[in-house]
Amino acid sequence: MSKVDPPNLVFSLSFLLFACPVGILVVMAQSSRGTVPVKVGVVLNLTSAIWKMRLSSFNMGVSDFYASHANHTTRLVIHARDSNGDVVGAAAAALDLIKNEVQAIVGPETSKQANFMIGLGDRARVPIISFSAKSPSLTSLRSPYFFRTAKNDSAQVKAISAIVQAFGWREAVPIYVANEFGEGIIPYLTDALQEVDTRIPYRSPIPQLATDDQIVAELNKLMKMRTRVFIVHMSASLGCQLFAKAKEVGMMDKGYVWIMTDGITNSIDSLDSSAFDSMQGVLGVRTYVPNTKELENFTMRWKTQFQKENATILNPELDVIGLWAYDSAFALAMAVEQIGGNGNFSFKYVNVSGSSSTDLETIGINQNGPQLARALSNQKFKGLAGDFRLVDGQLQTSILEILNANGSGRKRIGFWTQKNGLGKMLDPTNRTSYSTSNTSLEPIIWPGDSVDPPKGWEIPIKGKKLQIGIPMKNDDFVNVTYDPITKQTKNVTGYSIDVFKAALVELPYPVPCDFISFGLPNGTSTGTYNDFVYQVSIGKFDAAVGDITIRANRSLYVDFTLPYTESGVSMVVPIKDGRRKDAWVFLKPLTWDLWLTTGCFFIFIGFAVWVLEHRINEDFRGPPHHQIGTSFWFSFSTMVFARSSLASLLTVQQLQPAVNDVNQILKNKQNVAYLESSFVYGILKQLGFDDRNLKTYKSPEELHELFTNKSGNGGIAAAFDETPYLKPFLAKYCDKYTMVEPTFKTNGFAFAFPKDSPIVGDFSRAILKVTEGKKIKDIEDKWFKANESICPESKKMSSASLGLDSFWGLFLIAGLASTLALIIFVAMFLHSNMHFLKGSDPNASKWKRIQLLFGIFDQKDLSSHTFRKSGGSSPNTNCPPTPFSYYTNGSTTQDSPEHSPDAQVTQPTQHTVHYDHQLTFPSPPSSPYNSDHQSNFIFQVHDDHDFNRDGAETTN
Repeated sequence: MSKVDPPNLVFSLSFLLFACPVGILVVMAQSSRGTVPVKVGVVLNLTSAIWKMRLSSFNMGVSDFYASHANHTTRLVIHARDSNGDVVGAAAAALDLIKNEVQAIVGPETSKQANFMIGLGDRARVPIISFSAKSPSLTSLRSPYFFRTAKNDSAQVKAISAIVQAFGWREAVPIYVANEFGEGIIPYLTDALQEVDTRIPYRSPIPQLATDDQIVAELNKLMKMRTRVFIVHMSASLGCQLFAKAKEVGMMDKGYVWIMTDGITNSIDSLDSSAFDSMQGVLGVRTYVPNTKELENFTMRWKTQFQKENATILNPELDVIGLWAYDSAFALAMAVEQIGGNGNFSFKYVNVSGSSSTDLETIGINQNGPQLARALSNQKFKGLAGDFRLVDGQLQTSILEILNANGSGRKRIGFWTQKNGLGKMLDPTNRTSYSTSNTSLEPIIWPGDSVDPPKGWEIPIKGKKLQIGIPMKNDDFVNVTYDPITKQTKNVTGYSIDVFKAALVELPYPVPCDFISFGLPNGTSTGTYNDFVYQVSIGKFDAAVGDITIRANRSLYVDFTLPYTESGVSMVVPIKDGRRKDAWVFLKPLTWDLWLTTGCFFIFIGFAVWVLEHRINEDFRGPPHHQIGTSFWFSFSTMVFARSSLASLLTVQQLQPAVNDVNQILKNKQNVAYLESSFVYGILKQLGFDDRNLKTYKSPEELHELFTNKSGNGGIAAAFDETPYLKPFLAKYCDKYTMVEPTFKTNGFAFAFPKDSPIVGDFSRAILKVTEGKKIKDIEDKWFKANESICPESKKMSSASLGLDSFWGLFLIAGLASTLALIIFVAMFLHSNMHFLKGSDPNASKWKRIQLLFGIFDQKDLSSHTFRKSGGSSPNTNCPPTPFSYYTNGSTTQDSPEHSPDAQVTQPTQHTVHYDHQLTFPSPPSSPYNSDHQSNFIFQVHDDHDFNRDGAETTN
């Protein structure tokens, strides 16, 4: 059934119904022909102006309903009771009404009153209808006779969390009235904020009757905190008092965020100018009520009527709760009409013994209660406050509007719906995307008349500076100068401290801080790094700065920034010099098979070069020992002195780690060391090291001393530490130690802040700016460059000796090239001297002919370019004569002076070698013979026959 707007002609009648006393109204109802009077109780604070307004709206709802439904057979008869604004008064009034057999009770006004009244309704089966008790805690009662025609407070927490998420605030403090109304929303608000990664670091309850001094004291406490986002959930009267004091103490200035729930926002239109002036820049959430003609008509009539009866109340304004009261009257009247004359509007009483009876035991049971409860559950219509629909006894609303208090009024900046989230306007396209962007809202004027969204937190300037904890130590990362007289930290330096200070500069806001050392009065540390980091979680330090490694167990109670160093835990061991010091150390770089192959190739390539160069190059002629030496020297110099990378490969320094495997150390039960108070101890225990084999050190010098003593003498075989610590140590002792596997992954060094601290994100971004720029290089050079300059570049680890498999390709190419050159040369030589193999002497053996070819090969090739350029004279005057006998004019000579190569010969000569036969063939001129002269070279054979150069036989 839908509500019909009452016409103006019934205005007079409705006014009379409203103005008439309850008794007269009952008489009029009873006198109506064919109508059944139904008694309904109302329990409200009748002494409060705001509740008088809401009661008048309810009564007008009853009048308007029957004015527009004159043919209905039932009539509600209102019995009003004053609750006096407390639980006892409300309970007594409800009990009295039940004894008077009312069919339903409208009220009470508060959740605390409703909590007890619901129990009475269940016992008597009397529906309890509340249009103002909004605490979510009432839902847990799950009573079939409780109907809340107001919005549940939990329905607005999603809208509040959407606003918080839109502006990226990571912390928010709820300020709420310390009663059932205020406390009921906190669990739901907490859950909603956690869903958007926003935490509640503190809760601020305010007593309902708090004095100004109490409120100021609580506000001063909040000012000393870093959070600047406050969510206020309380009544309008207490809220006005709170904001007035917040303005006085300076908490309505720039940088603050205030968000009101509908406890205050619903009444914002009725606030006076002084109260509104103290709320400048505040955001508010409330139920959206569409502006309709029916609403405008009702508002005008209600103001006129209420002002006539309450002349002392100026400028009355009806809020959404008053509209819910109006709609509740319609819902109840329609439900009663649905059961109509068929209903049994009576109570059943059970006999109770007079000696044990009480007022509660004597109340009756409503016979019509279950039917009326079912009828109320099914009511759906278009009311003044919007769609009226109950689900499990709860009014359903889905649209909230967001207001911004500025100037002399309030401005709507957007809407929130469960389906679409934030939006400047209600989306008529029914989009499905959920928005949590601040661009979905209209421009906002924030406290302090600022248009820039506050970041939501700040360092409390009026409070103390940030207390930054630092470890008590003296190294390149953190160096603390401690004054034993004043027992104070005088100076703090180091790589980690410089990175922290550089990040402070990159923050978009100033962060004043003091460094506090984590140590005893005597200047020593008071615990491990786990203990140090834990001080942040318990509030002793606001942050922990130093060479703090990100560890999983530490992240349980603090938040880390992004790391500013690389990660990893490695093992450091001494270097073992594997270089041989004996006379044969030069043989070490190559394996024996490579040496043997290289030697064979020296001989082969030397032979190939001699074959190719012997006839045309004077450097490869002469005595045998000279030719052999020249050939091998050429081959050796070509392979050894060639421009290649072989020299660098053969000069790799033989420096190797003394230990390669941590399991070897465990097996031998050798000692290892770790940095004192380091988490590396836990890693070593996991690996299986016994405490007897674990030693600690505090400085690189101590570590070097432990290595020097050796494991058997109380020293160590290896040390485990984080990579950032090892670099300075290895730079200082680069020729003695090296870093080897295993490497255990860690997340690097970082700074620790309290859990969910909003500064972590800003500080991480600041660290990125430092580490990605030139600043980090300057800091590293400042603290580590000096150590790196102590010794040269780190020694390279040796590789194994070079083997034949590394050079087989080179040998293959050289061998193929040499062999191919020899084959081509022999083929060409045989082709040009083939007639000597055939010969003119049929009695000459093949061996003799081969010997003849060798003899030819041993002679110079005068047709080569080498000898043509020199005119036939030998460039090598020191070359000894050929080892053959020479004959001139048929006589044999044996290198006599007159027949030496230096003598001038003007006539043709004939050279004879005594063999079994004589074969004559052209002989090339040799120095000092002129190329124009001609000589005959004769092999002497056994039959003493001579052959001239044309093959003709001659005689000696």
